[in-house]
Amino acid sequence: MQTIIGQKVPEFKLQAYHNNGFKEVTDQSLKGKWTVLFFYPADFTFVCPTELSDMADKYAELQAANTEVYSVSTDTHFVHKAWWDASETIKKIKFPMLADPAGKLSRALGTYLEDAGLATRATFIVDPEGVIQMAEYNTNAIGRNAEEIVRMVQAAQFVAANDGLVCPAKWKPGSATLKPGLDLIGKI
Repeated sequence: MQTIIGQKVPEFKLQAYHNNGFKEVTDQSLKGKWTVLFFYPADFTFVCPTELSDMADKYAELQAANTEVYSVSTDTHFVHKAWWDASETIKKIKFPMLADPAGKLSRALGTYLEDAGLATRATFIVDPEGVIQMAEYNTNAIGRNAEEIVRMVQAAQFVAANDGLVCPAKWKPGSATLKPGLDLIGKI
């Protein structure tokens, strides 16, 4: 598989359920803010609501960091609304829920499972210019941790704002960073 890190998010136009209504979201909607694209298999399932609830708990923190979250599945925007109406857990969601029923965006980002007609769990962090800075794919049996996604957004933002510095494992804002150079080789 060829990496998509450093590539622009492909052109797309999808419907979303958001704020008790429907709206269109395009690749241009991502410009000017950091973005988390949070793909999951399907509404009315088992692991998915636990992940979306966890992300909903971190949404205000991400918004405060100039970051928008879009959850994405191959369900329609009508199914997203029905799930939001039916589930107290899903009612916590304030971010747009994108509908990709034809699987076009899912295919373009390598998350589409052809045999199942569903997206796999995948997370993408996109910079304000629409360039993918992080991509992570999980088997559908393993849920993600929104706290780690927040940390990755913070690290991506730090690196973007501090040319030449890099963030080591488990880096959090305020922690030590590294400036790669000959003086560090073999010293870490």
